[in-house]
Order: sequence, then C-alpha cells, then structure tokens
Amino acid sequence: MPKAEDYLVGIDIGSSKVGVLIGQRDGQSVEVVGKGLAPNRGTRRGNIVNVEQTVDALKQATEEAEVMAGIDISKAYVGIAGNDILSVNSRAIVAVARRDREITRHDIQRALEAAQSAALPSDREILHAIPQEFLVDDQPGIAEPLGMLGSRLEVSLHLTTGNITRTKTLQTCVNRAGIEVLELVFEPLATAEAVLTDDERELGALLIDIGNGGTEFALFSEGEVRHSAVLPIGASHFTNDLAMVLRTPFAEAERIKVKFGCCLESMVDETEGVTVPAVAGGSERVVPCRELCEILQPRAEELFTLIRDDLAKHGWDEPLRGGVVLTGGGAKLDGILELSEQIFGSTVRYGLPQRLKGLVDVISSPHWCSASGLLLYGLAAEQQQKRTGRRPIASMKQLFGNLKSAFSDLL
Repeated sequence: MPKAEDYLVGIDIGSSKVGVLIGQRDGQSVEVVGKGLAPNRGTRRGNIVNVEQTVDALKQATEEAEVMAGIDISKAYVGIAGNDILSVNSRAIVAVARRDREITRHDIQRALEAAQSAALPSDREILHAIPQEFLVDDQPGIAEPLGMLGSRLEVSLHLTTGNITRTKTLQTCVNRAGIEVLELVFEPLATAEAVLTDDERELGALLIDIGNGGTEFALFSEGEVRHSAVLPIGASHFTNDLAMVLRTPFAEAERIKVKFGCCLESMVDETEGVTVPAVAGGSERVVPCRELCEILQPRAEELFTLIRDDLAKHGWDEPLRGGVVLTGGGAKLDGILELSEQIFGSTVRYGLPQRLKGLVDVISSPHWCSASGLLLYGLAAEQQQKRTGRRPIASMKQLFGNLKSAFSDLL
C-alpha cells in the first residue's frame, strides 16, 4: 500500500463546501489521484460558525478522497480566506555595514527585519511575508542582492495577516478531523499557482476568486504579488438579492440564478421568462429573465467596481497587460466575464487548474482551483525545503519567535 508521505493534500474549506484533493508527487508536477467534496453548513461568509458541522464536512470530503486514492492521509495544506485577512506592502532601508560596501547575509536580514517590524495588534499574526524586490542604491528589480556593492539596501515585502482566533479555530477543525495542518495558505496565493501562467504574472494580471461568502483578489506584476485583499461580497449575495426581490425561498433563488441568471443586459433574451415559486406556499408567477438581470447586474457591477477602485487606491491604475482571471464558483454566472471586461478594460478569461496530471478532467472547474493550487504550492514549498533545509519565507508562522531562521531561506 502506498505511503502517505508520497502524497500531497490540499484542503479548501469554503462557505458552502469542503474540497479535498490528494496528489502524488511526479517530478516537477503532481498527479491528482483522489478528490472529495462535501457540503459545509458550518461556515457563514467565510467564517466558521459551527465547529461540529465543519468537522463533519471535513471528514466526509477527506474519506471520499482517501477511498479514491487508496491511502489514509494525515497532513495537508489548508486554504484560508475571509474578511479578516489583511494585506499590506512594507518597505525598509538599511545602511550596508561593511566598509567595502559588499552586501552580506546580515545586511539582508536586517532589511527584512526592518520591513516587518511594525507592531501588529495582539489579535493578529503574519501568514505570509513575501519579498517583492530589493533595491541597491535605488537600483530596483533585484531578486538577490547578496554580494552586490552599494551603500543602501532596500526591500519591499508583501505581508498577509490573519486573526489569531479565527486561524486557531480553523486549525482546530482540521485537527479534529484527524489531519495535521502543514501550513495555512491565503487562498489567492495558492490559486495563482494553478491558474496563472508565468507570462501573466510578469506582465501584470489580476486574479479574482469569487467564492460563496466573499471574494478574494490578488494583483501580480513582475513575477510577484503586489496587492491582495478580500471583499465581503460573494455568490451568496447574488442569490440573496434574488430571494429578497422576488420573494422566493433561498434554495429556489439559487436554482434560478444558476439555471437562468445573467448579469449583462445585452445577453438576455427578451422573450424568455422563468417560473418563480413564492414563499410560504404562495402562488407562482412568471418573471422575465430581463428582470433577473436587473437584480444581478448591479451586484456584479458593484463587486468589480470595488475591486477596481481598491486597486486605484493602492496605486495600481495602469492597464492590466496580463489580463484578468476569474475563478471560484461565483465566476460561472452568465455574463460575468463580459461585464468584467467592460469594467476593467482588459481581456478576461476563466481560470482552470493547470500544471497537474491525473484526474485533470474531473477537476477542470473553477470550484477546484484553490485546492489544486494548494497541491502545487505544497510541492514548491517542499522542493525548497529539500534544497535549503528550511521552509520558504512565505511560511512564517514563527516569524517573531525566530527571525533569523525564518529569513535565512532567502539568504
């Protein structure tokens, strides 16, 4: 029987479902050999509100994946998202210590420490600290400054933080399902591993993951993440809008959205209508599909406009040469791709898992992008650990407890 150590596991705990993928290492790639999916009623808007129900969903999805793969899993990379995730870019400058102006490991360590030295609130912890670039005497775009000559060394970091209580609750749920958490990974960073090409990362691409309870997005440029954030608007809000306006049960509103919904008026057939059940056993009525669009389109416009404005607020108002990539279950709504093209003024495509082998046809859906990315993220992390003997810098749970150890992966 294969050993669990030969496999990678990615767990995506969403607001409506739990997805588990098991992948076998295959050189520089991963072969997907097992998948499990279970409805999750223990979360709301990205937050765990019922531990028991979340644990049950984890067990159900895990067991399904284990049966398919024929192994028992014990460790996993787990995605984390939610409205409490905050990201910020931090910069710091230090003077090069040596008289001959050669930059040493000690100089790099001091710069990295200074870039993350701002005091965090007591209820937050750093999930990721990702170097964007180094500058030597104002020369930008340097990936590795060790051995260069200069009098000043500057570094830019992308810091992602989460609420300690919420991350501990998430870890507790996974542990109670019998699984050890190898790392909590902010989901857009994992998803990017599966859906973005190297060219898109380099040119400047925006990844938008529309989940059930919220939307996470991340901007990549020159190969690194430049900005990331979370909005408290997701696919369930579209459904809730329909339920409220049409006065129909939520389950019926979801069915109508999936089957008949469209968020771009120019794509709606004027002659079509849909039968809408009423709450509390009231009479059914036929509603034109155009009326559905008049409910859904303003919500979609609000979502994409908020993202565009947030990018502009943080200094990213230039054209997205790498385009926009949409993932997540909410990205399957008709018209959402075309509407986002109008708002961002850029090419837009759906993101599907790439760079994987095995059950690729089975997981070729926006629903599986995060779990697929977690497998590839885990593979990259373990390959770096094998080369250096340490985890990559993006894995910084003990950042404040052991700065020298955490930063040495870059040196």
